[in-house]
Amino acid sequence: MKLYETAMTPSCRRVSIFLNELGVDVERVALNVRDGDNLSAEFLAKAVNGKVPMLELDNGETLCESVAICRYFDELYPNELGLFGSTALEKAQVEMWHRVVEFQGLYAGFQAFRNMTGIYNDRERCVAEWGKESKLRVEEFLPTLDKRLAESSYVASDRFTVVDITTYIFIGFCTKALDIDVTGQYPSIAKWFSRVSERKAFQA
Repeated sequence: MKLYETAMTPSCRRVSIFLNELGVDVERVALNVRDGDNLSAEFLAKAVNGKVPMLELDNGETLCESVAICRYFDELYPNELGLFGSTALEKAQVEMWHRVVEFQGLYAGFQAFRNMTGIYNDRERCVAEWGKESKLRVEEFLPTLDKRLAESSYVASDRFTVVDITTYIFIGFCTKALDIDVTGQYPSIAKWFSRVSERKAFQA
């Protein structure tokens, strides 16, 4: 198998941390998305969404979207971590909170950064006002997340799951790319962020 990635991007970092949690390694192929490596005819023939990460299996099949890739590895390497949940209720909670964090947080953050900076204006329409609105939506979501983490040790459940990986990526993105002092403003998020950051999978 080969994992095509731009290691620094949030989606690729999510897969890398997930693999670290599983203790699984896979051959990596480095791409530079800023230079448009993912827009080549060769890559687009393999990746249905034209984005990284993309996993190419030994039989030529390919998988796109970071969560789909994580699910594949979770099934491929049986484990007792339950990163996507163990019980029926926990699986539903993981799915629920994952969608909440992605749609109200991470994706809004992506839209804010891409549209305000115009970093990819050579290949997409960037609307500065939409970027500003998206950042406001991120800021409006953070109190909800802080409230949740005041009630629960982890985001989706009372133990660590894939949602905590996604949320960690989201908080880091807010801090570095959107210049939002999340841990300074939200004590419950800060406490959770500090604890999660100590995991070996995040430090690898």
